[in-house]
This record gives sequence, structure tokens and C-alpha cells, in this order.
Amino acid sequence: MRRPVVLVLVVGVLVAALVAGVVGGVLVSSSRRAAPAPAPSVEATWPTPAAIDWRACTESSLQAAGAECATVTAPLDWSAPQDGRTVRIAVSRVRHTEKPYRGVMLVNPGGPGASGLQYATLGSSVPKGAGAHYDWIGFDPRGVGASRPRLTCRADYANGPRPAYSPATAAGIAAWRRLAEGYAEACGKRNGALLEHVTTRDSANDMEYLRLALRAPTISYYGFSYGTYLGQVYATLYPKRLDRMVLDSTVDPTRVWYGANLDQDVAFQTAIDAWFGWLAKHDDRYRLGGTRQAVQASYDRLAAALAAKPAGGVFGSAELADTLLYAGYSQSLWTDLGDAFSRGARGSTTRLQEYWRTLNEVDDDNGYVGYLAVECTDQVWPGEWSTWEADARRLSRRAPFETWANTWFNAPCRTWPAKAGTPVDVDGTKAPPILMIGETLDAATPFSGSLAVRRLFPRARLLAEPGGTSHAESLNGNDCVDGTIADYLADGSLPARKAGDGPDTTCAPAPQPTP
Repeated sequence: MRRPVVLVLVVGVLVAALVAGVVGGVLVSSSRRAAPAPAPSVEATWPTPAAIDWRACTESSLQAAGAECATVTAPLDWSAPQDGRTVRIAVSRVRHTEKPYRGVMLVNPGGPGASGLQYATLGSSVPKGAGAHYDWIGFDPRGVGASRPRLTCRADYANGPRPAYSPATAAGIAAWRRLAEGYAEACGKRNGALLEHVTTRDSANDMEYLRLALRAPTISYYGFSYGTYLGQVYATLYPKRLDRMVLDSTVDPTRVWYGANLDQDVAFQTAIDAWFGWLAKHDDRYRLGGTRQAVQASYDRLAAALAAKPAGGVFGSAELADTLLYAGYSQSLWTDLGDAFSRGARGSTTRLQEYWRTLNEVDDDNGYVGYLAVECTDQVWPGEWSTWEADARRLSRRAPFETWANTWFNAPCRTWPAKAGTPVDVDGTKAPPILMIGETLDAATPFSGSLAVRRLFPRARLLAEPGGTSHAESLNGNDCVDGTIADYLADGSLPARKAGDGPDTTCAPAPQPTP
């Protein structure tokens, strides 16, 4: 899917929540040939990792949490781990403070392409002190953040103004195709062999190598959004090395990656419509219209005005869509983004531009190329533009807010310079009991993915939040959800697994905000 190009952990500014997300799509036919998937790694063929040299972190928030940081050197190519080519994985650690010690807990916040170093601090958010029994390990996946080499193609690619997402003319489509194809070409020129080795399977092998470097007999794992897919792949490849696993907002592994972008176009329309309806309900504050349709009309007018004359020469209709998309991820942003939208509709886009610069990857494309590098090579994408255009035109009639934006976000995958492989056939039959969490109207990872993974993991327990529209918001103050997580991490206790194809337990989602 088209995700926000930065995973943001916003504390005291916009929302203390994890806002990111990617899900998968169906396998599709293509004229491009898939590269054969490498055989599963055999640890005996790997170089022995050096003991990790932990030192004080340099970033202030990690320092405040008492975190340690380090770098782990791993093979670039897991099919030839002894060939001498390497990558350096940046890692962070907040050590346990309570006994009994329950081992290491690796965290991935999603994306793909999101930095995970900050998430070594996540344990302090687990209630009942249950997180204090683990060493919490954050890491930047290969190519991302502080890991090296660092992926980049064209740092200013997301800078505004860009062409309008919804093409009114053939020239508009041609302009976006040129941008996407040029970006893919730049990625090939700037990143060399790394692009061939940034799949989810590669990251799962990196996690296993981190386990070896940590000298840990097993790991536990906490994954959000795309991180749930990474966890599934690790559990498939290394089920005996996994202790406990929490998956929040679960990716359907049978649908990586193209088709679920189409699924999400529809899901995000539902989420944005819910927000527009909420804005209409509070028209006395926002003055955008007293019905959802009237709010939509206000949005359409603002988008048209910005397409004709971008604010400040940089903030056009594409930038507006990118900014307001965040309301589809989290209800906790509805109030602030509603205020910014309201001001924009009255001629002042200052707040909108501030949020755009805060929430999106301006002047740095590392997160975006980190996303593409994984998704474009995990699975073969359609090679013919006619397939993309037909799907976009069909879906945009029922889901206009996100369909074309999502199409252009992923379009570099059509001509991506690295070979695509075959997704891991996820199999949870050998995995230990795991806990899954999902809001039933989550747009970024539709709830159907949670149900699919529950079927694949026969010892999984699924906690549903019926009617919830937010994404990846566990450990964010919902006592019912967070208490269930704490109990599981403390002693492995889980709700009973129910018969049938539904959730095993439920918690009420956070209520809609009151402005």
C-alpha cells in the first residue's frame, strides 16, 4: 500500500501512537520473470557474529531511556553468506530491570522502511511492569536509518509540489509515469547490489543473526503493521527460536503485495468517509459542511485550488492528500488534522504545511526507498502499465481519495531494477502460541488479514476491536488491549481459542474524539 513515507512516533505533538502501515497484495501475472527464491538459510554456513559492542546511544530520547546502541555486521547475501560482502545493522537495547529475566524482545514498527531504533523504549509502555522483564531490542532494517549502506535514490522526490494524483488528462498520467520510471532508474544507479538483498526473507535472516549475536537461545517479537509480516516469516523459518510474539494490525501473507494496495484503496475510503462524517457532526467547530458529502465537497474545492496554485509554491493537491491521509490511520489525529483542514478551506494552509513537513519525508527519501526495496522484490508486480491503469480507473470510481495516490506511490515497482522473488509460504503450524490484535475497520491492514493469519497459526489468539478504525495503536492506553498484552508477556497466558473463523476475544476500541 501507499504508506506515509515516514513512520512517526509522535509524542506530545500530534499523537502518542504508532502510525505506519503496509499490507500485501495478491500474486499477479507479469511479463517479468520471478527470480527463484533462495533455499532457507542454514546457520551452520553463516559466519559467527562477533559479540555486540554496546555503547551509549547518541540520540537524546534513547539516552533518556538509558538505551545502548551498537552495530551488527551481517552478510549481504544470505545465499552466499561467506562471500565477504556485508551490511551493518544498527541496533538499540533497553535492558531488563526486573527478575525473572524473560529474554530479548525484538521490535519492528512497520513500513517497510521505518527506523526501529526508538522502539527499544516500548517496554516501558507495557502495563503491570510486564515489559521490565525483557531486554527490548530496536533495529533499523538493512538499508534503513542508521544501518549501512543507507538506501537513497533522489532525496527530493517527495518534495512538493508534485502533479495532481488523479489524472485529468493523458498528459497527467504520462507525467507521473515519467516520475516513477525515473525514480526506479535512479534507485538502480545509486544503490548497487544492496537492492537485490532487501527482501522480507533477508530481514528475517537478519533477525536470526541478531539472535546469534545477542547470544540468546530464543527471541520474542513485537511487530506492528508490516512488522507483522516480518514476524510471520521469521516464525515460518525459525519456529523453534521464537518464544512469544505480538502482532498488531496483521498483514495477510497470502496477498503480498500488489492486490492489497487495491484492497486498501477501498478500506481507506471507508476510513476517510468516517472522518468526514465526524467533521460534519462537529460542523460548529470545523465549518466544512453539515454532511459527509458537504465535507467531501470542501475537500474537493481545496484540492482543486491547490492543484491550480500550490500554497507557498510547494503545497499542492498531492501534498494535501498525503497529509490528510493520516486521519485514515488514527482517530487521535482527527481533531488536529480537522483544524488544519478547516483553516486550509478558509485560505490559510500554514498548519497543513507544518503537518506535511512533520509527517512526510521531505528532503530525505530513505523511508520511501526502504519501502520500495522490500515490496518491489518480495513479489513480482504487473509489468504492463495497462494493468495498473485499468485497476486504478476501476477502483477510483468507488474509492477516489486514495486510489491514484496509491498507484503512483507504488508505480516504481513496475520498472524496479532489482529482480523480484517469490514470497515465503507462511506456515505457523510449528509456531508457539501468539497474540494478534486488530481493529475491524483498520484501513492500512484490513481485518481480513488477521483472520487469515489466525487460520495459518493454529495456536494464535486474535483480539478484535469491533468498529475501530485506527491502525497499530496497541500499548497506547486501551486498558483492555494493553492488559491482555501484559498478561501474555508476563506468563504466557492468553484467551481461550474459540471454534470457527473469528476473533477469540474482543475489547472496545478507543471512542471517537470529542473536539
